[in-house]
Amino acid sequence: MTLHEIAEWIGVEYNGTNIDIASMNTLKEANGNEISFLSDSKYEKELLDTKAAAVILPAAKAALLPAGVIALISDEPYMSVAKLSRCFVKPICSSNESPIIGAGSIIYPTAHIENGARIGDNCTIMSGVYIGADAVIGDDVTLYPNVCVYRDCKIGNRVIVHAGSVIGSDGFGYAHTKLGEHIKLYQNGNAVLEDDVEIGANTTVDCAVFGSTIIKQGSKIDNLVQIGHNCVIGEHSIMVSQSGVAGSTILGRNVVMGGQSATAGHLSIAPFTTLAARSGVTKSITKAGVYSGFPLMEHKLWLRFQAKLAKILES
Repeated sequence: MTLHEIAEWIGVEYNGTNIDIASMNTLKEANGNEISFLSDSKYEKELLDTKAAAVILPAAKAALLPAGVIALISDEPYMSVAKLSRCFVKPICSSNESPIIGAGSIIYPTAHIENGARIGDNCTIMSGVYIGADAVIGDDVTLYPNVCVYRDCKIGNRVIVHAGSVIGSDGFGYAHTKLGEHIKLYQNGNAVLEDDVEIGANTTVDCAVFGSTIIKQGSKIDNLVQIGHNCVIGEHSIMVSQSGVAGSTILGRNVVMGGQSATAGHLSIAPFTTLAARSGVTKSITKAGVYSGFPLMEHKLWLRFQAKLAKILES
């Protein structure tokens, strides 16, 4: 789209240079033919160094843009981006190239593989599996029945995904009108599972808004786990059943999340941290340790708290 077309689509005024925009991206990752946005002041530092061609942002922040970056002024940047994201959605089936199947791979008759997909050597793709357009599957991968891998997703070598899991479904992102209506923010990124990852049954890994949701090498994810959009799960981490991470949260390597533990969005969790069952994380964790409870506290303190509470209840 051209900038003039974009301005008209999102309902803002722009009469400057009309350039072509190829896609949308974050302030940090955008290049000279992409458009980005600023809707949260905590990302102002990224605005100062962005390489985007244009940025949708409030008028008060326009002066922070680097020289040559075009401002599209919007009173509601997040709403504008939600409206614009629809224009850059890729078709579900967009490739004319037949899928490529590696040597020794077994594809069950009822599996469906879209054009453009690539499957490595010695894979087993079982009944009811769906692999989307331009998805890439490495070597020695096993996809159990009814696994769904959305378009553009990437799965490394020696990965196991158990029955009913979904890799790359849309993240839960909406802009909200003043009347309480919910406008979909289309998720145009992908999900990446690195080598030696195992995903349990009926687990969901959402694709990113832009870029990738990443499960890093060697991580083990249990059944019934939810991983939100743009999350990064560090190397060799473990997430136990019914745990979940909200969007844009980053786990360091070897993080352990006990059953039904959860994090809020946009947090970072220090490497080698353990979260006990039913822990609720609302702030970033910068010091490795064992944590429990809600509100979250160090596990030793939580045990003392529980002991004192028991005495109070007995009295």
